[in-house]
Amino acid sequence: MTTDSWINESLYPDWGQRFLVKRELARTQSEFQDIVLFESFSHGRVMVLDGVIQITERDEFVYQEMLTHVPLLAHGDAKRVLIIGAGDGGVLKRVLQHSTVEKAVMVEIDGEVIRLCKEHMADIAGDAWTNPRGEVIVGDGIDYVRRAPDASFDVIIVDSTDPIGVGEVLFTDEFYQNAARILTANGLIVNQCGVPFMQADELRETSIRRAKFFAEVSAYVAAVPTYVGGFMTLGWSSKAAGLRAFSATEIRARAEKAGIVGLTRYWSPEIHVSCFHLPPYIAENLDQA
Repeated sequence: MTTDSWINESLYPDWGQRFLVKRELARTQSEFQDIVLFESFSHGRVMVLDGVIQITERDEFVYQEMLTHVPLLAHGDAKRVLIIGAGDGGVLKRVLQHSTVEKAVMVEIDGEVIRLCKEHMADIAGDAWTNPRGEVIVGDGIDYVRRAPDASFDVIIVDSTDPIGVGEVLFTDEFYQNAARILTANGLIVNQCGVPFMQADELRETSIRRAKFFAEVSAYVAAVPTYVGGFMTLGWSSKAAGLRAFSATEIRARAEKAGIVGLTRYWSPEIHVSCFHLPPYIAENLDQA
């Protein structure tokens, strides 16, 4: 049934976006957050957590591809990957597209997000939920990282909400210290750092924290239409320097080996290389000490 209701995003008090709702699919209060899924006229199905747009079917590929393919191909030999959050399954799907990955462990704190996305946004994850190389844990990512053995993962991908509410603990010193501990010698971690046009403090503060535990700290950008305000930044922290310096030719060769060539709609070897070249208004928020 068509309605004339709108969903208004509440991320910023004085600026935002709204979607005309074609059909509401689910609305619930989980143990951790308010969850709404609806079908829009313009962006397909949409998930909203605590009033903030998280993902839409129409542009999810931008964020998911950049959050996944950039770190995996920059590493070049990632066998074990840890995903924290990402309850829609899109990151898990992209990680498992890499035939070179032997094991992907996904830890999502809110089982309701997984359940609702399986039911209403199944195309985002595809068959990732049943892939034998994937392990899905409903649990606390902070606790998982705290308990994981030293050097047990090559890449960590954090797909969380902003550092408020349930996502806040994923931006602490303790978390980054443990992340560095459980990564291998050439390991790296990426995490969303907000839209710096509106959330510069998020990038600045997390950069300072990450620099305490990693040899190289930076960020790269992706233009996700529904993350309003221009470029979204993805935080980059690696235990070894130089992993951002590979040519498009080398990245393409790695992508061919991994089997992802032809599967992407935003990521490309050239985008991979260029995404680390930040506009000055973004770069000024990185701690380069």
